[in-house]
Parts: sequence; C-alpha cells; structure tokens
Amino acid sequence: MLYTTPDLTPHLEALAALDELQSRLGHEVSKATPWVGQLRRHARAATARSSTAIEGYHVSAEVAAAVVEGRVVAADRDQRVVAGYALAMQHVAVLADDPGFRWSDRLLLDLHFEACASEPTGSPGRWRTGPVLVTAPGGGVAYRAPAAEEVPTLMGELVDWLSEDLGTPVVVRAAMAHLHLVSIHPFRDGNGRLSRILQSLVLARDGVLSPELGSIEEYLARDTGRYYDVLRQVQGGRYQPERSADPWLAFCIEAHRVQADERIATLDRAARRWAALEELVAARGWPDRLVIALEQSLFDGVDRASYSTEVDVSPATASADLRRLMDAGLIAREGRGRDTRYLAGPQLRERVAAAGGA
Repeated sequence: MLYTTPDLTPHLEALAALDELQSRLGHEVSKATPWVGQLRRHARAATARSSTAIEGYHVSAEVAAAVVEGRVVAADRDQRVVAGYALAMQHVAVLADDPGFRWSDRLLLDLHFEACASEPTGSPGRWRTGPVLVTAPGGGVAYRAPAAEEVPTLMGELVDWLSEDLGTPVVVRAAMAHLHLVSIHPFRDGNGRLSRILQSLVLARDGVLSPELGSIEEYLARDTGRYYDVLRQVQGGRYQPERSADPWLAFCIEAHRVQADERIATLDRAARRWAALEELVAARGWPDRLVIALEQSLFDGVDRASYSTEVDVSPATASADLRRLMDAGLIAREGRGRDTRYLAGPQLRERVAAAGGA
C-alpha cells in the first residue's frame, strides 16, 4: 500500500500560480540567449552539491562545478558522491525525452547504482536485505522503514503507480513519488538521494523544464531541518501510508514556487550582466567573443582550452584574448599549467554589480 495523493482542492490556487511561474521560466529558458548555457551549468553543479550536502557531503561551489563538468577527477569521498549524483542526473536528462522510456524497478536500481557507486558498503543498485532505521537529531529513532521482505512488493507498487496516467499535476506526482520512495526506504543507503533524483525524473518527463532547472534541491539544502520535519510529521515514525500526505505536498509546492522565483530572478540578472559586458567590450572595440570569456570568469573561471573550443578560435588567439583582459585589469590568473584559470577581478565585479547583474 502506498500513500494516497491528497485532495488538491486546498492547493489549486497555489498550483495554478506555480504553473504560471514555471511556464514563464520555461519560456525564458527556451529563448536563444547566450547566457542560458552558463545558467544551466551553474544549476547542474548547484543541484548535485545541494542534494549531497543534505546528507552531509560538502564541497565548495567551485569544486562542485569542476567535478560535475569533468574538469577534475573526484579526489575524495565527498567529491566522488557529488560526481555520482551528477552522473545519475545526466541519466535523468537523457531519459527526459526518451521515446522508448518506461518505468521499471531496474531503472530505479540503475539510478541508485550511478548515484551511490562510490560507496560500495551501501550496496549500490540492490534492494536492502535488512532493517533500516533513520536516526533522529540528537539520537533515537526518527523513522523505522518497512521490513526488507516487503521492499520488492512495495517497489513493484511504486513502479505500477509511476506507470499510470492519473491526470494529476506533475508537481504533485513528483512530490508523491519522492514521498513513496523515501518512506519505503528500499536501499541500505542513499534513499534520500534517489528520492530527489526520482522527483526530478518525474518532473523532467513532463517536458516543461530540464532536470537541473526543475529540481528543488537548492531549496531543500537551505532548509534541511524543515524538510526532515515535514517528512517526520507525515511518516509518524514508521511506514504508515494511511496517514495524510497533505503537509508534504504543501511543502513541495512552496519549494517549487521559491525555486522558480529564484531561477527567474537569476535569468533577469544574467540579462543585465550580459548587457553590461557587451557594453564594456564594445566601448573598447574588442571582438564580441570576449563577452563569453568575461561571463565565464565571473563564475567558475575561464581556461584557455574550453574558451578556445567554445568561441572556435585557435589556442594562440584564445591566449591573446585572455592576455588582453588581464592587461586591462579585468581578470586575474590563478594556478599553473593545466590548472590555470582566469577569474574576474574587482573592477569587473564592481561594474557588473552596478548594472544589477551580480
């Protein structure tokens, strides 16, 4: 038995407002604007970093971006967990528009393996064979999962439920999918991670937003205490699917609203930032492509090889462009050899901030 989807009547107004917000976000992202690529890259890294931080794995924003983009090899446990999460989300992106897609327990097991392969003691890609208890802050048992013998049957019910077309708003279905999986707790470890990945996959299959832009991981990471409090309120300490899931649904709708608002605000800042950079480059008579180097320098930095590839110029021309920006005091070099990156300097950051693009 799974949780019953709550009556949506009390949530219709909030769902309508959220639908309008997400449609607006989807429309803005679909425009052929040069800054959307940077937004997507940042969102992918932030999603992986945030979701793993909920479970106590911590890396800096800069390192998360480098790991997710494959610029560095994950060097320690936390970085490997971020890399695994990013791999599973890449899989989600592929599945989003796969015409042959179908839900199956094998799919969920594969996503779990990808996300958790760096932690073999957690039996990645396999249902648990023993009991699982979730520890409460300060000690004690916060949640007692169903017996291991019940897991295959419950997960079969979840796959059947996912396969049905219930005509329910996708945000509601995604929230309930998250609740179902995290409450069944089918794995020895990584249940929260896979629940959030599953939520993103349900949303991505709807096609309104890409996985990195439709997810709510950043919101959950900022308010992890409330995230767990609402789950405990609904679960009541053990698997009780007869309990009301309404508090959980309300929480997820609010999370999506806040996240969509923030994405739209980020796009607005990006447009102002790009305009300021274009103005700066034009005023100095530089080639338009230098806007891309300046944009990248403001985030995770720009390196010669990736810049050369992105703007389709020779390495020598790329080096000359970066030297020009350094001589102008707009960027500064960090690192040596292959690790060399160029980051925005105070002058550039102040100019962008003055334009409202920070």
